Parts: sequence; C-alpha cells; structure tokens
Amino acid sequence: MGALDLRPHIERFKRRFAEVESALNDPKVFENNQRAQELSREYSRLKDLTASGDAYLKVLQDLEENRKLLQSSDAELAEMAKEEITRLQEEEKRLAAELQRGIIPPDPSDSRNTIIEIRAGAGGSESALFAADLYRMYTRYADARGWKVETMDASPSDLGGYKEIIFNVTGSDVYKRLKYESGVHRVQRVPATEAQGRIHTSTATVAVLPEAEEVDIEIKPEDLEITSCRASGPGGQGVNTTDSAVQIIYKPTGMIVRCADQRSQQKNKARALTVLRSRLLEAKVAEENAKYAAHRKQQVGTGERNERIRTYNFPQNRVTDHRIELTLYNLPTLIDGDIDSMIEPLMGNELEERLAALKL
Repeated sequence: MGALDLRPHIERFKRRFAEVESALNDPKVFENNQRAQELSREYSRLKDLTASGDAYLKVLQDLEENRKLLQSSDAELAEMAKEEITRLQEEEKRLAAELQRGIIPPDPSDSRNTIIEIRAGAGGSESALFAADLYRMYTRYADARGWKVETMDASPSDLGGYKEIIFNVTGSDVYKRLKYESGVHRVQRVPATEAQGRIHTSTATVAVLPEAEEVDIEIKPEDLEITSCRASGPGGQGVNTTDSAVQIIYKPTGMIVRCADQRSQQKNKARALTVLRSRLLEAKVAEENAKYAAHRKQQVGTGERNERIRTYNFPQNRVTDHRIELTLYNLPTLIDGDIDSMIEPLMGNELEERLAALKL
C-alpha cells in the first residue's frame, strides 16, 4: 500500500475518541436513540483503533531499539535482535493495515440489512438454473455467517430455477460484504439437457440493495397504485389461494414491485414498500455517486447492471472476477457458499483505492 505516515491519523483517532467519550457522558445524548447508537458504534470503533495505534507506536520504538542492537559486537545479542526484528516487522504490517482501514470512514450502509434481487438473464432455461445456483450460494454463505434469510418474492421457471427471486438478508455487516456482488454474473458450462456436450454461456444479474429506512426516502401515498392479486404457486398443499399477493406501481417512474411470500396482505404490502424504498434509495445513491465517479480512476462494485463482473467456468473449475482480474480454481466450493476467497480481495482492493483517493 506504500508508506503512509500513520502518526497524524493516530492522533486524530485519539482526539475524536476523547470527544465521543465526553459526548456519551452527557445523559441528554440518550434522548435521541439513533444518535446514541451512532455514537456508541463510533466509540467502540475508536477504542479499538486507539489501542491499535498505541501498539503500533510501541512496535516502531522496539524496532528502532533492535536495529541499534544489530550493530552490537556481541554476536548472540545481534542474532536475537535480528529474530526480533522479523517478528516486529510482521506485527507492524498487521497493525498498519488495521489502522489504514480505520482511516476510511465506514460506509453508513455497511451495517444495514440487505435486499438481494437475482434475475435470469441471457441463456433461456440455463440462466434460470444459474439464478437458482447463485441464490443457493448466497443463502449458504449467509447460513455460515449466522445471517437470517427471508424470501420476499420468487418467480420459478417452468424447467426449474428462477426467472427472478428477491430475498432479504439480516445480520452483522451484510451489505459491507455482499455489496460487491452487484452486476452481471456469467456462467459457462454444459447444460444437463445438452446431448452434444457443448458449452453454453448464460448470465444472471444480481442487485444488492441496502435496506432503506423510512427516514431515507419519503414516499407520497398519492404516488402509489396498490393492487392485490392472487398469489401463483406450484399447486398442492400450503399454496396461498387468497388475494394476499400485493403489487405496487410507483407512478413517478412506473417501477413495479410485487410481494407474495406472506399469507397476510398487510405483511406483503409492508414488504413490497420496503423493496420499493430500497430501490429508490439505490437510485438516489447511484445518482450521487455518478457526480463523483469522474474523479475516481477506477470503480469496484459500482453495481452497473451492464457490467459483467464475474465468470464461472465449470469445465475449467475456474472463477474470474473481472474488476480485479482475480482467477481462482475453487469453483465447487465457491458455488457451495464459500465466497470469502472472492470477497476479501475485493474489500482489500477497494480499501487501497479509497486510500489512494485520499492522498490525491
């Protein structure tokens, strides 16, 4: 990441930590619950950063002392200093990375619950099967992280898979980790129906939306056209045959949202409004980001729908993320939900870019 003088940043963390600590000692802060929660989160983050800052400065001091000992005429002492320097350099690297992450203010959306929409793209029934694979990949990842997944709406495909599936993921740091999944995912494999064994290419789009709160987006009742309709299902036991599915048309843009997963019309309406609010927030954020995009050399995870972000090549057991040119040969475990090997490098790359932008 290049040498960055962290001392001024450590000083800044300490100053801000003292300010937040003092603010939390004022009982009036707790009259505004949201503000109190924000300050408590910041307090906990800064407490860790100031501790890391102190440890980092101590490591720098120890390194300086051991480098002096290297010049010692006592061979045994010089050898011990050499070993200690190796250990301290590793520690310096680890703490520096932690502090650099702290320099970038956390995205307020990172801790939000998240709505994910997966849609089959080009490639007919094969793309619907791929959409189902992606849904399974994300739900397995969520299970492993202890997150909760709730389906909000699904349009199954006649031949299996999904034309579209929308679900909500709740838990710690959901958006922070899944935001890089927005975009076009491409799959290359031999379909089960293909007798000739030819490789077929198809796509699915993924949209990752931080769940909007009512304060983010104001929706006027007169801008909504709400209708209830019969929920369609595969038939048999447990199918919703009442008119509880809800469709909302947002008149200013013509956007349509459906929710048919709950048996109660009220619940479906509330969920459909949550999806609508989150889509409108995403559009608002995208508009803001577009204003600044010109100043950024390269963007990671902008979520543009036309942006092919990743290719899953089954015959070669290969997954490539095109934004950071990373290729891994662990396709079976990745599609089974172990996606940290992709997410961690994307997070690291974004951190480097944001640090570089700060130094401009």
